[in-house]
Amino acid sequence: MESVVVSQSTVGPDTAAPKDATLIYRQSRWTRLTHWLWAISLFFMLLSGLQIFNARPQLYIGKESGFAYNNTIFAIGAENTANGPRGYTEIFGKRFDTTGVLGWSGPAGRETSRAFPSWATIPSYYDLGTARVVHFFFAWILTTTLVVWLVASLINGHLRRDLAPRIDDLRRLPRDITDHARLKFHHRREYNTLQKIAYGGVMFVLLPLMIITGLAMSPSMNAV
Repeated sequence: MESVVVSQSTVGPDTAAPKDATLIYRQSRWTRLTHWLWAISLFFMLLSGLQIFNARPQLYIGKESGFAYNNTIFAIGAENTANGPRGYTEIFGKRFDTTGVLGWSGPAGRETSRAFPSWATIPSYYDLGTARVVHFFFAWILTTTLVVWLVASLINGHLRRDLAPRIDDLRRLPRDITDHARLKFHHRREYNTLQKIAYGGVMFVLLPLMIITGLAMSPSMNAV
């Protein structure tokens, strides 16, 4: 981490920092760069992923799926009613009216049947091919920068020094949970136990799982 001296008084380039200056620790430039790339990639992956989901807005449970099976656990769609077309979201057989947001949305007089509205997808119009191109482009950016960050963090000791929970961290876990529940935060240079667990869970569980499951959509991977 880098340290930055901040003070309310003006400090010139040739002036030493005052004794009452506040010392603020922040991440290195490389860490900030990779994290911003991840944030941008996840943004485009989310919106293009919603467009891909619009192609068939249903989730199933079991090894088989299709029109001949009745194992849908989540679905977004539209239906004709006495009051006109209505959008709905169905979860485990329970149907909710979501007209205007999910299932049936659009400008007044030009509504269309689509799972997620145009303002929440990339591209805004229905184009599965473009959505897949955008999705996989940013997925590879995410994957590449994640691997580079992991290798660099192993080399410079960032993982061992800042992220790996220690015995003392686990002992402080109940207190950290209590302090966070009471909105009592301790701002220190090192990560607290909950931060380490959350960081590790995202970096080494959720992101790799998202990448591996996402590769199932790639014809070059699932054709093997």
